[in-house]
Amino acid sequence: MATALITGATAGIGAAFARLLAARGNDLIVVSRDEKRLTATAAELAEAHGVDVRPVAADLTDDADCATVATHAAEVDLLVNNAGMALRKGFTYNDLSDEERILNLNVRSVLRLTHAALPAMAGRGRGAIVNVSSVAGFAPTSPNSTYGAGKAWVTNFSQSLAPVAREDGVRVMALCPGFVRTEFHERAGIDMSGTPGWMLMDADFVAETAMRDLLRGKTVSVPSFTYKLIVSGIRHIPLNWWPTLATQGSKVMRRGYSR
Repeated sequence: MATALITGATAGIGAAFARLLAARGNDLIVVSRDEKRLTATAAELAEAHGVDVRPVAADLTDDADCATVATHAAEVDLLVNNAGMALRKGFTYNDLSDEERILNLNVRSVLRLTHAALPAMAGRGRGAIVNVSSVAGFAPTSPNSTYGAGKAWVTNFSQSLAPVAREDGVRVMALCPGFVRTEFHERAGIDMSGTPGWMLMDADFVAETAMRDLLRGKTVSVPSFTYKLIVSGIRHIPLNWWPTLATQGSKVMRRGYSR
């Protein structure tokens, strides 16, 4: 029986991964900073699926907590680096400490947990790592500049590791969803009420697509045909167009923030 470690496991995509993997008979280590919710989630999954679910309450922006989770990451067969955050305002309006928190969670924790898990997996000759990135990482984004840049790092990091890890029997994949029906934007204070329904995906669909693509050996998974088209279009936009497009995108997003 395999064991998976999932960060940000109490809501959204992380919770969907936890449900899916537990239903398939995998033991879990679930990580979240919300200890009360985490404990309840672990108990529900264990009871529903008859698997071992270990809750680890941790704030991955904290060095000591991240180090604790890293020790667990070295033990597992599958690591899902899902925990992430965004901010409501643009870069120049945020405190530096908040911008650093984004980098610590969205980038540094991915680096640290992957660094703990990958050598151990390679030594065993098997394993897999899914790093949850975003469609936002394929293009310069505004006003959430640090978020988009961080997700670009996650995608490129995963793609760079994948060929080398594959030689040791380990799969590494970046999962790049678009907008997903989760608490993510609500927690960031971003109003998504004006987002067209066709742009929104369910978290369960995202997790299922990710696991299917991982088994197929993909290094980048973009769930839904719609977002595959969007990413394809992004890759063909000339670089000198991006300042104008980013400015227009910033105006649209600010209207969402002001509601």
